[in-house]
Amino acid sequence: MFRCFLTVVLFLCCLGHCALADQAPSASQTPPLPQNVTAILDDIYSWRLDRAITEARLMQQQSPDQPLGYLLEVEALWWKTWCLSAEFKYGMSMPRHREKLPADQQYFELTSKAYLLAETNLQRKDSASMNIYAGMAEALASRLYSLRGENHNAAKAGVRAREHFLRALALDPTAADASFGLGLYDYYVDTLSTMARVLRFFMGIPGGSKAEGIRLMQTAIHDGQLTPVLARFYLAVNLENYDFRYDEALATITPLVERYPQNPIFHLTQGDLFAKLGRKSLAVAAYHAAAAAKDPDEARQKKIALLVRQSLDALGPPAN
Repeated sequence: MFRCFLTVVLFLCCLGHCALADQAPSASQTPPLPQNVTAILDDIYSWRLDRAITEARLMQQQSPDQPLGYLLEVEALWWKTWCLSAEFKYGMSMPRHREKLPADQQYFELTSKAYLLAETNLQRKDSASMNIYAGMAEALASRLYSLRGENHNAAKAGVRAREHFLRALALDPTAADASFGLGLYDYYVDTLSTMARVLRFFMGIPGGSKAEGIRLMQTAIHDGQLTPVLARFYLAVNLENYDFRYDEALATITPLVERYPQNPIFHLTQGDLFAKLGRKSLAVAAYHAAAAAKDPDEARQKKIALLVRQSLDALGPPAN
């Protein structure tokens, strides 16, 4: 999945870092989020996904001309997709690829609705927040395209997302949520193979560094409004998957486990890191905590149980 997502990030952020370097600071500031947004995000990451969807739909009814309610519903749907698509492989539970499903249509309809609403608002007044929402709608669409292996569609959505994130940062350089994509770009581009680096050079795509990517993701963690949890989660997974910096990855994911103890994905990620650090008893406890995080959806509960069994089997028999 992450190699496919790299395609999206390349289009999302190409030339973005260079362009931002020449921008003058703006007095514009992204307004704070409505209070109920934080509650919905907490429900998503606390694995109350169905409740979060209900709340997001209520927000859509109350503010039918605003895109954020639709984006929040898509975010909740994405975590359902993550869970049902995940597989335990190479010592990690994560989704890598899956086929197209009829239910995907609802996901794409929501991203399209959010994008159109953001564009309509932008026609009335250009703002950092609406550019972020438009960019997020396209990025959320590209996320599912990538999982389905549709790299062309993912790239097209990424191109549009890139334009909006760059505009948001031009209007408000402190908009950390828009900086999240740049952090992913800088990190991922530094993981490319030698051949891919050559192709990147001839395509005119700028280089990046993991160090800068980590710095930008940490900015999103500390200053973002919508993306701090995502930035922390992706940073932890990337440190594990690409750099093998397991101690740092564990320190990054642990605050999410502590804040959202009902999220089985966070427990599974923590357990994988404990396992790679040789802390077998702690890995077992983390995997059991994932199993104990009950999900009212039978299919998701069965998938978590399967991932837990596979993770525990990979640890081998208990020590005598």
